[in-house]
Amino acid sequence: MSSPLVNLSSLIDDAKCYELIRQHRWPDGVRCPRCGDAKVARDGRDDAQRHRQRYRCAGCGARFDDLTGTVLAGHHQPLRVWVLCLYLMGLNLSNRQIARELDLSQPDVQLMTERLRHGLVAKLPAVVLDGEVEVDEVYVVAGHKGRPADVAKGGGSAGVAGWRERRAAARWRRTSRPSSA
Repeated sequence: MSSPLVNLSSLIDDAKCYELIRQHRWPDGVRCPRCGDAKVARDGRDDAQRHRQRYRCAGCGARFDDLTGTVLAGHHQPLRVWVLCLYLMGLNLSNRQIARELDLSQPDVQLMTERLRHGLVAKLPAVVLDGEVEVDEVYVVAGHKGRPADVAKGGGSAGVAGWRERRAAARWRRTSRPSSA
């Protein structure tokens, strides 16, 4: 296995990553994720990640930090690794390539990419149809390949009743052919 060309993790600063998170998460100022109150006081820093700010809500007394309630919360990787993982995902790299570039295990990268994709999908707005919607009429028949008589009958309950037997017969035909070797 080859080593990464450049140690990308060393190129990004944790402080800048946390500042970016704060700007995007709270553009109008920090708000409590539990009650939504804007009366929030800083309450120290995280022991393991010194740029991660802790807060305490004056309204409900909840304690939270920069990542509470996000897909980035509760994982042992530093924030800069998450940001780099997201960047590499944008370059369409595979999980194996991302793991090699970030010097992580493939299961860790798999978990990270799944959580990031889930977080991105959760932020998409719901699709709302508005105005006139045109739909073409389509009739789909499944499971009658090569059996025009069943299609002509409409496939009714008689067509459904023998489904398991036809499937078992087809499976038997596929697996019981003599080999040519």
